[in-house]
Amino acid sequence: MVELIFDLETQDPDDVLTLCLVATHPAVRLRAVTVTPGAPAQIALVRHVLRRLGRPDVPIGAEDPGTGKDHVSGFHYKWLGAPPPAEADGPPDEVMAETLTRHPQAVLLTGGPLHNLRRLIERRPGVRPARWVAQGGFAGDDLVRPEHRLAKFEGLTHCPTFNFNGERTAARLALDPASGIGRRELVSKNVTHGVRYDRDLHERLRPHRDRNAGLALVHQGMELYLRKRRAGKLLHDPTAACAAIDPGVCGWAEVEMVQDGLAWGAVPAPGSGTFITVSLDRARLLDTLAGGPL
Repeated sequence: MVELIFDLETQDPDDVLTLCLVATHPAVRLRAVTVTPGAPAQIALVRHVLRRLGRPDVPIGAEDPGTGKDHVSGFHYKWLGAPPPAEADGPPDEVMAETLTRHPQAVLLTGGPLHNLRRLIERRPGVRPARWVAQGGFAGDDLVRPEHRLAKFEGLTHCPTFNFNGERTAARLALDPASGIGRRELVSKNVTHGVRYDRDLHERLRPHRDRNAGLALVHQGMELYLRKRRAGKLLHDPTAACAAIDPGVCGWAEVEMVQDGLAWGAVPAPGSGTFITVSLDRARLLDTLAGGPL
């Protein structure tokens, strides 16, 4: 059983699909959720999903950015409705710190820019996750064997990555071995861009959708999504969640992350404590996503 803190945003369907996955997955105990940037509409949506999945006990941490915007995609409202604005249970660093104190082995899974992790590092000295799994980063041709490369990244060693560039100072702080984070695992775009939820996967999941409430809600949401987006949806954050649940879904290399402007790359660095994905076991990932064999 993996204990989990999930830090998410709500502009892309990925994050809420992941929330559904981890809230009721048979191998996960979701301990807390933190939200970026933290608008009341986001809190309302997350709380609505947790209640719908029978997990109203999960605390939510956020700081209202004061932008006056929802920071929620229109797809979420079409799928889940528009609950009235709500307040968080506390600041994100407070919720993270309290959860890590009670559950020191809880894994921090981040699915967006690292604003809330920066708050934890800067405000809560001595409280760090033993394991951080991030959707972000890039491993290029110098690390990824030819048979595992995606054609779209052929020839690249560095590439921009949204979740790190969304808060570069936080990314550098968290990736520094001096941060105190025990183990850093980066589920990088050279892997996540190879996982797509399309009509074929949707139909494969159909007989298994009632295994748990979260999977059923994912299937309902993707039924709506696929009506207008026939190409499907790349599963960035759900892939990272599956790697947090079962690290064996990916192959890993121990590295140091390096920057070239806005582009990120990775170079071998034994003993760094930072690991990045270099391959994917697709069948094992899909079994993990479904909470059992497909």
